[in-house]
Amino acid sequence: MNDATRTKKCVIPMFKSPSDYQAYRISPDSTNRLAIVFDPISTRMPLTYCVEIFDVGGKTPLNRHQMAVEMFFVLKGEGVAMCDGKAVDIRAGDSVMVPPTGIHAIENTGMGRLYTLTIMVPNEDFAELIRSGIPVELDEEDMAVLQRSDALLV
Repeated sequence: MNDATRTKKCVIPMFKSPSDYQAYRISPDSTNRLAIVFDPISTRMPLTYCVEIFDVGGKTPLNRHQMAVEMFFVLKGEGVAMCDGKAVDIRAGDSVMVPPTGIHAIENTGMGRLYTLTIMVPNEDFAELIRSGIPVELDEEDMAVLQRSDALLV
């Protein structure tokens, strides 16, 4: 392999901070927001990585993906993860992996917001769906969680 071939395959690292994230509500009645960290539009890689923020009582609609695996890592809060008729309580530190075609939803059952790192591989038009929504701002509470300064408040 020559230097030109190596250069073409090299991916330039990308760095972002929470102030760089773009956040959206998929629809006006959505009870969750998604802050895109990396997606195919910004990285040319076939994955979507975002922070999903569920309002109190918020949830995703039941949904499924034909090819994609979707993963959730709970940063803060409590909720329920449902997949193919099974429900599991989740809280900070828990992880959920939904296989392709799994009919699933996440619901916030806690007293405060639920925050998850949400990753979908491959993208399967997830980023495009998010970006077609309504742009929203991240508030002080969101920024405190994303910058981990909320841990100092305990």
